[in-house]
Amino acid sequence: MRRTKLQVSTALLSACVAIVLLFTSAGPAVAVDAAYERVLSSGDRSAKDHERDLRDKPADVLSFAGFKAGMRIADLFGGGGYYSEILAGIVGPKGHVMLVNNPPYANYAAEDLAVRFKDGRLPAVERVVVPSEDLRLGQATLDGALMVMSYHDLYYEDKDHFPHIDAGQFLEQVHAALKPHARLLIVDHSALAGSGNAPAQTLHRIEEAFAIKDLESHGFRLVRKYEGLRNAADDRSKVVFDPAIRGKTDRFVHIYEKR
Repeated sequence: MRRTKLQVSTALLSACVAIVLLFTSAGPAVAVDAAYERVLSSGDRSAKDHERDLRDKPADVLSFAGFKAGMRIADLFGGGGYYSEILAGIVGPKGHVMLVNNPPYANYAAEDLAVRFKDGRLPAVERVVVPSEDLRLGQATLDGALMVMSYHDLYYEDKDHFPHIDAGQFLEQVHAALKPHARLLIVDHSALAGSGNAPAQTLHRIEEAFAIKDLESHGFRLVRKYEGLRNAADDRSKVVFDPAIRGKTDRFVHIYEKR
């Protein structure tokens, strides 16, 4: 069938729009700070960490957050300290990194912590174990903070192993500790649209739209998204520890700024 000039023009326009959408849907391009490549390639890092680098793309994510030399940063519920070690190499001697865990997180990550900090390794990282209701971060002391795959745990509860957390009070502590316009990085496992925070209890996931509304209600403003950890093949119905999806979940990456 022959096509008119109008039909051809329309088809070309549609194709151009599709191409533009394809290249913009991944969000802003990341200009990776060369310092991250240097830190990540260090032979002092474990094989386990190098393997995780492939899944988590820390150079992209942390560069996207804008964490740089000289900053004071809190790795909140940072578990075994994977991100704390990377950031310690970035902020350098004029900066400071706090690895902040509550007792359940510290207990869960005890083995990883013992290996990472064995024989006084990483003296530049301050390790803090505090109750969730008293993080002891101070007032306007931080240039940045991050919660990687742990924000959803503000809405998880196990009466025997993980006591209830007052999520609002927790976020208010973080807000108070950040300097004006300082940034908060949130990375978490995405849940189905409309599911809110309920999947945190069953699947260790949380709805992206809920996260945005929640954080913005506590004095933060979403300023950027990074789409490089997305996985369309994850139907978001499985618990994140399921072997079929573990390490390959669909994850959202948000940068918030303190208002």
